[in-house]
Amino acid sequence: MAPTDETAQVDQQTSPFGTTPPTPPPGGDAAAQGARMPRWLPRAMVLALTFVALFQLGSWAFHQLIGLLINILIAFFLALAIEPAVSWMASYGMRRGLATFLVFFGLLIVTAGFVTLLGSMLAGQIIKMIEGFPEYLDSVINWINSTFHTHVRRVDVQDSLVHSDWLRKYVQNSATGVLDVSAQVLGGLFKLLTIALFSFYFAADGPRLRRALCSVLPPARQAEVLRAWEIAVDKTGGYLYSRGLMALISGVAHYILLQVLGVPYAPVLAVWVGLVSQFIPTIGTYLAGALPMLIAFTVDPWYALWVLIFVVVYQQFENYVLQPKLTAKTVDIHPAVAFGSVIVGTALLGAVGALIAIPAVATLQAFLGAYVKRYDVTDDPRVHGHRIRRTPSFWVRLRGLLGR
Repeated sequence: MAPTDETAQVDQQTSPFGTTPPTPPPGGDAAAQGARMPRWLPRAMVLALTFVALFQLGSWAFHQLIGLLINILIAFFLALAIEPAVSWMASYGMRRGLATFLVFFGLLIVTAGFVTLLGSMLAGQIIKMIEGFPEYLDSVINWINSTFHTHVRRVDVQDSLVHSDWLRKYVQNSATGVLDVSAQVLGGLFKLLTIALFSFYFAADGPRLRRALCSVLPPARQAEVLRAWEIAVDKTGGYLYSRGLMALISGVAHYILLQVLGVPYAPVLAVWVGLVSQFIPTIGTYLAGALPMLIAFTVDPWYALWVLIFVVVYQQFENYVLQPKLTAKTVDIHPAVAFGSVIVGTALLGAVGALIAIPAVATLQAFLGAYVKRYDVTDDPRVHGHRIRRTPSFWVRLRGLLGR
């Protein structure tokens, strides 16, 4: 019998040893190719690991340099603040380096004089309080004995304080904390030196810095950067100068009050109130008024109450009369926006953020204001806060019913 196609196929699949090998599954070659690793996968894994490593390295470097970056930011805003004075002196032919040095030297003289006067005042008050401490203690003991019918003596109180565990632990902690305080003082001086150095270079080499920044930008972007820089200089300088003028007015007003009351160190206290109340936003007035109240309390407790009343009244006068007129052309931002910017700046950068938040927001608002298209507002009563009555009021309907 002639072999058919099926028998021939079986003969071909039969092995020489009499066994038939298993037939391969269909699509086996495709499955083998799919099981292999794609050629792009190792390269993608290496790139992903590289990006993760670079991100971790950048995050670590940023956290390590955050202090330096904050100091540079403070120096930049300080340079913007003194830029008008330096440019004015340079317009008369003076070199910018010399003009910047003269401005910084003037600020150094004023700051050193204020710190010296304030330190002498505090030292004098501390010495006075220490000398008068026995009298204060005797008056307190007499009041306690007369009120509670006790027999407390000043010698017993002094012995209990000298031999108390609290005093001994406090002395030990103070002795061990001397090095920490010294390190903090040295660190603060180094930060001040860093800020002064960077701000000096930013102010003295302002034109060179602008040219270097514009050299890597196209001409259209250069105009925008220069415009933003000019707005930042105007807003920051205007903010600080307006605050300085309000500090002068506040200092003069508080000096007159303290002089009338006969409070000692009235000039230094007036300068303290003027500076702290203006350059610490929102709560600066009340923090500044605490020290004059304390000094006035040592003279007469009623004087402290008069100082408190004057501080509160003057704060309202400044918020609603003086500040809107002085800052209308320099830092024209809404009080709610200013308060919110101070909160955000404090949350991000602490006291530094609170200080630079208002000029930064004013600069941003002025820069973005040029790109926001504004339209004329329709003459609608709702714009002025009036409601449109859709139906007649109760009195109109009542008159109509009575008229019928």
